[in-house]
Amino acid sequence: MESMKPVPTLLVLYALSVAAFGQMSQPILPEETTKISDHVWAIMGFPNIAIVVGSRATLVVDTGMGPKNGVTIARAAARLAPGNSKLFLTTTHFHPEHAAGEPGFPAHTILIRNAVQQQEMEKHGQEMIDMFSGRSAQMKELLAGVVLRPPDVLFDQQTTVDLGGVTARLLWFGGAHTKGDELTFVEPDRTLISGDVVQNKTMPNIYGDGGTPANWLAVLDKIAALNAAHVLPDHSAPGDGSLVAAEHDLISEIRTRALALKRQGVAADEAGKQVSAELKSHHPDWPNTNAASFVNSVYAEPQ
Repeated sequence: MESMKPVPTLLVLYALSVAAFGQMSQPILPEETTKISDHVWAIMGFPNIAIVVGSRATLVVDTGMGPKNGVTIARAAARLAPGNSKLFLTTTHFHPEHAAGEPGFPAHTILIRNAVQQQEMEKHGQEMIDMFSGRSAQMKELLAGVVLRPPDVLFDQQTTVDLGGVTARLLWFGGAHTKGDELTFVEPDRTLISGDVVQNKTMPNIYGDGGTPANWLAVLDKIAALNAAHVLPDHSAPGDGSLVAAEHDLISEIRTRALALKRQGVAADEAGKQVSAELKSHHPDWPNTNAASFVNSVYAEPQ
């Protein structure tokens, strides 16, 4: 196993993350890893990949887009823990950059997934692969011939993976970005691998028939009870546990403002523009404050 370096400060993590952001829109993942906490490393890219290392086994969270990225991740995991004979893999949700790299992992890899996510995978998985394949020639090549296999372990709300000296709790708290969003909480590190449910200076988005804004807030209330010290999102920079409250505040702010505009009779499209402009004035340093899609989700939510 690699020598244990001191856990980076938030300032160092931020600097590393900024350096990696040039790769975050690129579907080819690097093999380099960034240390997040005592037992958790990340490959920063599209998406961020978590590698959780125990004394006996390793858990990878998310796969990258297509088998080529899966091979890269598996190689990085083996380098971090060459003595570990057991490799677990789980996915935060069913979208291709998170799940379609599974065929690149070794045949002995144990795939774990929650039941709701698996239902989404079976219903929409191939549809999403086809959609992403149409975005660019590179994505088409990465996803060519991908067949999504069923998991070896299927769970309902929670399962625990003992990696040796560290445990990973795999959690389904309800729908948010998608119906089957899965969270991983690593103990004793108190590191949350949050998927798209908790991000950093990033607009929330509900995909298709996923969760609702109200459900997302309820999920965040459950996450808050975990008292995370570190958070690794899928598509933004890592940070400390304050990202959970910040996500709750952001979604609550958008939802409250959108509902007020809806009661005033403002059309959804116009409300999206107003809320986005207000967020830009509140958060001028954020790369994007376009909340139009989420405002539409608020308008569509049953009241």
